[in-house]
Amino acid sequence: MNFFNNKTVQFICGSQHLYGDQVIDKVEINVKEIIDHFNKSDKIPALIKFKKVLTTPDEITKTCLELNNDENCIGVIIWMHTFSPAKMWISGLKKLTKPICHLHTQFNTEIPWDSINMDFMNLNQSAHGDREFAHLLTRMKISRKVAVGHWKEEYVKKEIGVWSRSALGWDEIQNLKVARIGDNMRDVAVTEGDKLEAHIKFGFSVNGYDSDDISSEVDFLDEEEVNSLIEEYQSDYDIAPKLQRGGTLHSNLIDAAKIELGIKNFLEKVGCMAFTTTFENLGGLKQLPGISVQRLMKMGYGFAAEGDWKTAALLRAMKVMASGLDKGTSFMEDYTYHFGSKKPLVLGSHMLEVCPSISDSIPRCEIHPLSIGNREDPVRLVFNAKTGEGINACLVDMGEHFRMIVNEVKSVKIDNKLPRLPVARALLDVQPNFIHATRSWMLAGGSHHTVFSLDLNIDHLNDFCEMAGIECVRIN
Repeated sequence: MNFFNNKTVQFICGSQHLYGDQVIDKVEINVKEIIDHFNKSDKIPALIKFKKVLTTPDEITKTCLELNNDENCIGVIIWMHTFSPAKMWISGLKKLTKPICHLHTQFNTEIPWDSINMDFMNLNQSAHGDREFAHLLTRMKISRKVAVGHWKEEYVKKEIGVWSRSALGWDEIQNLKVARIGDNMRDVAVTEGDKLEAHIKFGFSVNGYDSDDISSEVDFLDEEEVNSLIEEYQSDYDIAPKLQRGGTLHSNLIDAAKIELGIKNFLEKVGCMAFTTTFENLGGLKQLPGISVQRLMKMGYGFAAEGDWKTAALLRAMKVMASGLDKGTSFMEDYTYHFGSKKPLVLGSHMLEVCPSISDSIPRCEIHPLSIGNREDPVRLVFNAKTGEGINACLVDMGEHFRMIVNEVKSVKIDNKLPRLPVARALLDVQPNFIHATRSWMLAGGSHHTVFSLDLNIDHLNDFCEMAGIECVRIN
C-alpha cells in the first residue's frame, strides 16, 4: 500500500529583483541541489518538485493559485534563500490552501571566514529572510510546520518526512467518503457527532446505507471469484480444520468470503474508502463481518465498528500517512485491564475487527460463537499484536469543536496463551503510567474506540492537527 506514487510536495523559494539576475540564478541552482538531496533520503517518502523562485507579488499570487489547483500537490515547502519582503506574500498566502512547511536553513554549512564578503552576505540571508516571512505567517495566523537546521542534517529530513506523511493524510481526508452501513449502536454517545460540521472542517462526507445493500452485492457474486478468495485465505492464514474444505463449517468460511467481496464491491461502487458496520443492523448478512473487515483494513480501508464514522475516517487518514511502513495501524478498543503485580496494563481488542497489519505472526483463521448480532457464528483472524512503541488516537466531537487525543503507548509481549479468547489483541503499557494516562484520557473526553498505530507517532498527528486547525491533546 503506497499512496505517495502520484503525490508531490512543491518547493518554492522567495527572493527579490533587488539582487539581480545573477543572484536569482544562483538561488535556483542551490534550491535544486537541496531538492535533489532530499529526494535521495529514505526519510522523506514524497517526491519533492521545484516550483519556482518567486520575486514579485503577482508571481507569488499566481503560483499559490496554481498550487491550489494541482490535485497531486499535498503541500508546499517554502524557504527564503535571500531576503524577500513579506508584504509581497500577503495576497498569495491569503489564497493558498495547501499545508506549509517553512524550511529555515541556509545553503552553506559554515561561514567562509577568510573569503566572506557582501556578495556572500546578499546571497545567504536566510537568517533574517525567514524571520521576515515567519512574522507575516504568524501575523496572518497561518498554521505551518517550521523545520529548522542545515538541510543535510538527518533530523531536518526526518521532520520534513513526518510533515509529508501528515500532509498526505490531510489530503486524503479532505476528499474521503465514509459509508455508514446500518447506522450506529443505539444509545452510544461517542460514536455520534456533527457530520455536517465534520464535512465543513475536514472535508470528508458521511452517508448512510442499508446492510441489504451489501447483501445485494453478495447475491450476484461469481462462484469463481469466491473460490479464488478462499484459495487466498488458505495461502495466507492458518485455517482451523473445521473451516477447511470438507470441514463441518466450511460453508461459514464461504459466507465470510462472500461478505468480504460484497463489501468491497459496494465500497468501490459508491466510491468510499472508509466504512462502519453495526451488529444491530445486519439485514440479510448471515454473520457479523469479521475476517472481511480485518482484511479490508489491511488493504487500506478505514473502518470502525458500531457506526463510529469519526474513527473510520481517522483510520483511513492514518493508513495513508503510514504508507510504506510495515509495523501496522488498526482500529482498536480499550477493552479490559490487567492490574498485575508489576504494573497495570490495558488489553486492546474488539469482538472481531482488528487489522492483521499489526499481527506478530501468521494469523489463525477461526470460527466461534458470538452472543450478539443474532446471526451465524462469524469467521475471524486471531493473533497477538507486534511489540514496540506506538500511539492510541481518537477524534472526538466536543460540541463546539473537534479534538484529537493521542496517548503514547508501548505494545508489550503477551506471554499467556489465552486459549479461550478467540479475538485479535494488543497488550498496552500506556504512558507515562496507567493512572495518569487513563485519568487524562477520561478528563479529555477520549473515546473507547481508537486508532492504534505502531508506524506513526505524536509528531505525525500534531502536524495533521495543525493542518486541520483542531486541538491536539497529547498524553505521554
